[in-house]
Amino acid sequence: MQIAPTSPCPCGSGHAHGRCCARWHAGEAAPDAEALMRSRYCAYVTGNADYLLATWHADTRPQALSLDDAPGQRTQWLGLDVKRHRVTGADTAEVEFVARYRVGGGSAVRLAEHSRFVREDGRWYYLDALA
Repeated sequence: MQIAPTSPCPCGSGHAHGRCCARWHAGEAAPDAEALMRSRYCAYVTGNADYLLATWHADTRPQALSLDDAPGQRTQWLGLDVKRHRVTGADTAEVEFVARYRVGGGSAVRLAEHSRFVREDGRWYYLDALA
Protein backbone atom coordinates (compact mmCIF):
# COMPACT_ATOMS: atom_id res chain seq x y z
CA MET A 1 0.00 0.00 0.00
CA GLN A 2 1.38 3.39 -1.01
CA ILE A 3 0.71 6.57 0.97
CA ALA A 4 1.10 10.01 -0.61
CA PRO A 5 3.79 12.16 1.06
CA THR A 6 1.20 14.86 1.81
CA SER A 7 -1.35 12.45 3.34
CA PRO A 8 -1.60 12.17 7.12
CA CYS A 9 0.82 9.58 8.44
CA PRO A 10 -0.94 6.38 9.59
CA CYS A 11 1.09 6.44 12.81
CA GLY A 12 -1.18 9.15 14.21
CA SER A 13 1.56 11.72 14.79
CA GLY A 14 -0.45 14.44 13.05
CA HIS A 15 2.33 15.02 10.50
CA ALA A 16 2.29 14.40 6.77
CA HIS A 17 3.62 10.96 5.87
CA GLY A 18 6.55 12.41 3.89
CA ARG A 19 7.74 14.39 6.92
CA CYS A 20 7.14 11.50 9.32
CA CYS A 21 7.54 7.74 8.93
CA ALA A 22 8.42 7.83 5.22
CA ARG A 23 11.79 9.35 6.24
CA TRP A 24 12.61 6.42 8.50
CA HIS A 25 11.40 3.92 5.87
CA ALA A 26 13.77 5.58 3.36
CA GLY A 27 16.76 4.94 5.62
CA GLU A 28 17.08 7.96 7.91
CA ALA A 29 17.66 6.88 11.53
CA ALA A 30 14.64 7.39 13.79
CA PRO A 31 15.54 9.92 16.52
CA ASP A 32 14.05 7.94 19.40
CA ALA A 33 12.25 4.72 20.29
CA GLU A 34 8.79 6.25 19.94
CA ALA A 35 9.51 7.41 16.38
CA LEU A 36 10.81 3.94 15.54
CA MET A 37 7.75 2.28 17.07
CA ARG A 38 5.42 4.60 15.11
CA SER A 39 7.35 3.86 11.91
CA ARG A 40 7.04 0.12 12.56
CA TYR A 41 3.26 0.49 12.95
CA CYS A 42 3.24 2.40 9.66
CA ALA A 43 5.26 -0.43 8.07
CA TYR A 44 2.54 -2.88 9.10
CA VAL A 45 -0.06 -0.57 7.52
CA THR A 46 1.90 -0.37 4.26
CA GLY A 47 3.03 -4.01 4.23
CA ASN A 48 6.74 -3.16 4.48
CA ALA A 49 8.10 -6.42 5.93
CA ASP A 50 11.68 -5.57 4.92
CA TYR A 51 11.63 -2.45 7.13
CA LEU A 52 10.16 -4.40 10.04
CA LEU A 53 12.95 -6.98 9.83
CA ALA A 54 15.64 -4.31 9.42
CA THR A 55 14.47 -2.50 12.58
CA TRP A 56 14.14 -5.68 14.66
CA HIS A 57 17.15 -6.35 16.92
CA ALA A 58 19.33 -9.22 15.67
CA ASP A 59 18.99 -11.09 19.00
CA THR A 60 15.19 -11.42 18.67
CA ARG A 61 14.54 -10.98 14.92
CA PRO A 62 12.64 -13.82 13.24
CA GLN A 63 14.22 -15.50 10.21
CA ALA A 64 11.39 -14.29 7.99
CA LEU A 65 8.23 -12.22 8.26
CA SER A 66 5.23 -12.52 5.98
CA LEU A 67 2.55 -9.86 5.93
CA ASP A 68 0.60 -11.62 3.20
CA ASP A 69 -3.06 -11.96 4.09
CA ALA A 70 -4.96 -15.17 3.50
CA PRO A 71 -7.72 -14.89 0.86
CA GLY A 72 -10.64 -12.95 2.33
CA GLN A 73 -8.64 -12.16 5.47
CA ARG A 74 -7.17 -8.75 4.66
CA THR A 75 -5.82 -6.94 7.72
CA GLN A 76 -7.09 -3.39 8.06
CA TRP A 77 -5.12 -1.26 10.52
CA LEU A 78 -7.46 1.12 12.35
CA GLY A 79 -5.20 3.30 14.47
CA LEU A 80 -2.39 3.70 16.94
CA ASP A 81 -2.43 5.28 20.38
CA VAL A 82 0.94 5.75 22.10
CA LYS A 83 0.33 5.65 25.84
CA ARG A 84 3.87 6.24 27.10
CA HIS A 85 7.47 6.59 25.90
CA ARG A 86 10.03 6.15 28.66
CA VAL A 87 13.82 6.40 28.38
CA THR A 88 15.25 3.66 30.62
CA GLY A 89 18.98 4.16 29.97
CA ALA A 90 21.47 5.86 27.66
CA ASP A 91 20.59 3.46 24.84
CA THR A 92 17.37 1.80 26.00
CA ALA A 93 13.73 2.84 26.07
CA GLU A 94 10.22 1.45 26.39
CA VAL A 95 7.03 2.36 24.54
CA GLU A 96 3.53 1.39 25.62
CA PHE A 97 0.89 1.54 22.91
CA VAL A 98 -2.43 0.25 21.68
CA ALA A 99 -2.87 -0.66 18.01
CA ARG A 100 -6.27 -1.50 16.59
CA TYR A 101 -6.91 -3.67 13.55
CA ARG A 102 -9.54 -5.84 11.90
CA VAL A 103 -9.05 -9.05 9.90
CA GLY A 104 -11.48 -9.66 7.07
CA GLY A 105 -15.00 -8.74 8.13
CA GLY A 106 -14.34 -9.59 11.78
CA SER A 107 -14.54 -7.46 14.87
CA ALA A 108 -11.86 -4.93 15.68
CA VAL A 109 -8.96 -6.26 17.75
CA ARG A 110 -7.10 -4.19 20.33
CA LEU A 111 -3.41 -5.03 20.67
CA ALA A 112 -1.84 -3.51 23.78
CA GLU A 113 1.93 -3.85 24.04
CA HIS A 114 4.76 -2.67 26.27
CA SER A 115 7.79 -2.83 23.97
CA ARG A 116 11.50 -2.53 24.67
CA PHE A 117 13.96 -0.81 22.31
CA VAL A 118 17.74 -0.57 22.18
CA ARG A 119 20.03 1.83 20.32
CA GLU A 120 23.16 0.49 18.66
CA ASP A 121 25.53 2.51 16.48
CA GLY A 122 23.09 5.43 16.51
CA ARG A 123 20.06 3.40 15.33
CA TRP A 124 17.08 2.26 17.38
CA TYR A 125 15.85 -1.36 17.18
CA TYR A 126 12.76 -3.13 18.47
CA LEU A 127 13.94 -5.72 21.01
CA ASP A 128 10.85 -7.40 22.40
CA ALA A 129 7.56 -7.00 24.23
CA LEU A 130 7.33 -7.31 27.99
CA ALA A 131 4.83 -9.81 29.29
